[in-house]
Amino acid sequence: MYDLVVVGAGPYGLSIAAHAAAAGLRLRVLGRPMASWRDHMPDGMLLKSEPWSSDLSDPSGGHTLADYCAAHDLTAEHGVPLPLDTFTAYGRWFGERAVPQVEEVTVTGVRPDGDGFQVETDTGEQIAARTVALAVGVMPFVNRPWPLLELPPELASHSSDHRDLRRFHGQDVTVIGSGQAALETATLLAEQGARPRVVARADRLRWDAPPQPLERGRLRALRDPHSGLGTGWPRRLWSEMPWAVRRLPSATRVRIAETALGPAGAWWLRERFEPAVPVLLSHRLRAAVPHDDGVRLHLTHTDGGTETVDTHHVVAATGFRPDLGRLRLLVPHVRTTLRTVGGSRAPELSSGFESSWPGLFFAGLLTAPSFGPSMRFVYGADFTAARLLRGVQRRLGDRRGATTIPRPARDSAPAAQGT
Repeated sequence: MYDLVVVGAGPYGLSIAAHAAAAGLRLRVLGRPMASWRDHMPDGMLLKSEPWSSDLSDPSGGHTLADYCAAHDLTAEHGVPLPLDTFTAYGRWFGERAVPQVEEVTVTGVRPDGDGFQVETDTGEQIAARTVALAVGVMPFVNRPWPLLELPPELASHSSDHRDLRRFHGQDVTVIGSGQAALETATLLAEQGARPRVVARADRLRWDAPPQPLERGRLRALRDPHSGLGTGWPRRLWSEMPWAVRRLPSATRVRIAETALGPAGAWWLRERFEPAVPVLLSHRLRAAVPHDDGVRLHLTHTDGGTETVDTHHVVAATGFRPDLGRLRLLVPHVRTTLRTVGGSRAPELSSGFESSWPGLFFAGLLTAPSFGPSMRFVYGADFTAARLLRGVQRRLGDRRGATTIPRPARDSAPAAQGT
């Protein structure tokens, strides 16, 4: 029986596996490395976060994005957006060096079995494990507006459905949303020869400010401190103190997870977006029906007026919503038994990321209502991996944690905008 099975091989899964391997646990890691990043983000995207805050976590503090870029004669510097493909390649490089072996199989089921679990894969293998860490990324939690649910995929899609946007060349495409995914998808569509527009409920688009210089005066740094998710004291709290967020009342945590660090475009995207993409602000999608060779969208303005838009295709860049009900690989009686945070559909977790089902751990988006918004970003992987490992060791009764070397404190590190 294995000590730990990690399900998922994105930034969180690989980071957890690196810590577990260094601690000497008997380990299996299942998943396609960086699959969401490789398959579900369009060519040409850039990383929204600063390179220094986009490291995966290994307990020695090595295998950083800067290490990868230096080894491959690439530039990773503050204030210069990094190509998404470079980050994806870095994640795979990290996995090859910091994780003993990643098995590219799909987990089809996780079910309790005695004092542990049986993990089933699409190859038919059944793996016995004492603990399981679910680091499944965001793809199970795609959020699609209900008016689009009945439309076929040739007429409506989610922003995560696309790797190559060239198929929309010459077409009118409507993008729903006001965050980075919506604004960058629309920009890339325009640059690929499509005719995009953005429809947003917001009354204005929000843009992040350019990053502060790394070297600043003490007073300026005190007023507007750097952190892993940007500058300012709230962002510093979310990024550097997830343990404190967890101690807040559940309703407060849910509200923070839903509203903190709301939709905004990257500062470097604005000059490409504004001349190329028209925007309909303060509009809500009320209905969508097939019409001629495309879709007719019925919109409602916040002032009560209505409008129709005919488009060839509509892309919902409406993010992801944590919901245990969508985690189909977890057997139903576990999904429905787990304690949740307040009125959310996310699991209530211990300080070590363990759910109310002993031995079952979570990482990534599903943990945001417990630990705050940093769990939506790569930057949260470092906190998660170290804490989750300690939680696993407690569950296993293993107090040997001396093999885990703590990373240097990052409290004085500069800021980035998240990934």
